[in-house]
Amino acid sequence: MLATQTCLDDFLERRMPDAGAGWLEKTVAEIGTGASGQRLAALLSMASRHAPRGPLGPSAAERDEAGRALAGWDPERWTTLDAVRVRMVLAHPAIHEAVFPDLLEECFRYADVGELVALYRCLGHLPDGRRFVWRAGEGCRTNMRSVFEATACDTPYPVSNFDDDAWHQLVIKAVFIEAPLWRVYGLDGRLSAELARMALDLADERRSAGRRIPPDLLLCIGSHGSERALQALAIEAASNDACARRAAALALGRAGATDRLRAWPQEESDVAVRAAVKDALDGRCDQIAFAVFEAGRD
Repeated sequence: MLATQTCLDDFLERRMPDAGAGWLEKTVAEIGTGASGQRLAALLSMASRHAPRGPLGPSAAERDEAGRALAGWDPERWTTLDAVRVRMVLAHPAIHEAVFPDLLEECFRYADVGELVALYRCLGHLPDGRRFVWRAGEGCRTNMRSVFEATACDTPYPVSNFDDDAWHQLVIKAVFIEAPLWRVYGLDGRLSAELARMALDLADERRSAGRRIPPDLLLCIGSHGSERALQALAIEAASNDACARRAAALALGRAGATDRLRAWPQEESDVAVRAAVKDALDGRCDQIAFAVFEAGRD
């Protein structure tokens, strides 16, 4: 049994009502006999009648347990129904076999949005993830933010399986649809000069059009602080927008530009910006630091 199967069993044991737990037990047993793709799709649809739709709501200890079961997995934003559906997919005896991608495609073919979210969430939990790269790419091309985030965020799948082109497309798409880039697991480890160039090109386009620069775009620069990057960050640091200055401070820390941070204007009036400058000087400017820019977290 996969470690994540055991973890999901533990989570669901604490959350499923008795009737739903009984249905899930019988359904997992049926899937375990080798359900067809069409039958698995039908069962995934039926799950909404038996499992709670509300947040899974894992505790800090449960989130740690999830991360130990699969590095990069964070179920904080899962629903209980998501967990049930992923557990059902993982019950199929063919998950290690060459036929499984075609079987899973049957499920994608019939899925509604909620089922799509669960199916994309499950990709990071399946063995030999390279088999599903095309499917994950489809999830990253969608404009449905819930589906994009299920594919790209809080999962190790993209960083482990995407080539550089697909990875860059994912990162830039996240900025376009305002998905939380700080939740893309492994981002800091796969920043590059090319990704920084793409981010700076986009920043130039937005600035020329009179549009704001999203904080997550500055996250893409990382330590690739070319003179062009430092000039772009200087523009943001001089902005009238405190949010832009705050993001610029963290980005300067990530670029190693401590001299510019130490020279930050003494008349800076915004408390949050001053705190960001201090955090950046102290090295607290990894991708998680940009969580403050997600709606509802500031």
